[in-house]
Amino acid sequence: MNDVMQVWLATVSQTEPAVDTSILSLLTHADIVVQLVLFVLVGMSIGCWVIIFDKLKVTRKAERRSQAFLEAFWKSRRLDQVYDQVDAYAGSPVAMVFKAGYIELAKLTSQDRERAGGSDIEIGGDDNIARALRRASTVQRTNLERLTTFLATTGSTAPFIGLFGTVWGILRAFQKIGATGSATIQTVGPDIAHALIATAVGLAAAIPAVMAYNYFNRRIRVLTTEMNNFADDFQNIVKRHRRGR
Repeated sequence: MNDVMQVWLATVSQTEPAVDTSILSLLTHADIVVQLVLFVLVGMSIGCWVIIFDKLKVTRKAERRSQAFLEAFWKSRRLDQVYDQVDAYAGSPVAMVFKAGYIELAKLTSQDRERAGGSDIEIGGDDNIARALRRASTVQRTNLERLTTFLATTGSTAPFIGLFGTVWGILRAFQKIGATGSATIQTVGPDIAHALIATAVGLAAAIPAVMAYNYFNRRIRVLTTEMNNFADDFQNIVKRHRRGR
């Protein structure tokens, strides 16, 4: 009896070859549409992680150097001394706002020295400084927000791209059932697996992108508030200085 079982098992092993069900094998044998979907999703995910690491470095540098600049600014008693050292705080959006405001103030001061100053000139000069500060704040915020829209785009579109791959995989499975008349796991299993992989990859790309986008938005809002507050303080300092001359 044992000899018969051994012969039967040997015959089964020879007639039914092992099927490679590894993820790599599933991907290489997937439909071209599913492979294209996975390629797009993986590319979006890689792009998001590159942006995430870059933005982490940029925002940390901006926060650290802005804090150092503000401490140096409020300790100093002369704006020209702060301006001479402003390049040491490269990467700080607050320092760049100060630089733009000081350059406009220097132009205004030079004009006042060349011709008689009046109230009209002072009012117009204050408006010029305000515009320079506002323009610099906008530029710095735009630089901080650069490429973050890609995170938002990935977070909103990646699940739907993955869903498209899922629907296509299930459609292929039903086509095989209709063509073979069989609904065995060997028939529909690979296509169902491809569909589930597309869903998983879409979520894997979208979830970190959404989390990172919200995280960086919050940090950028904090930096923007610091720039706006500093711009207001700088304008008040300039007004007091010009009125006290």
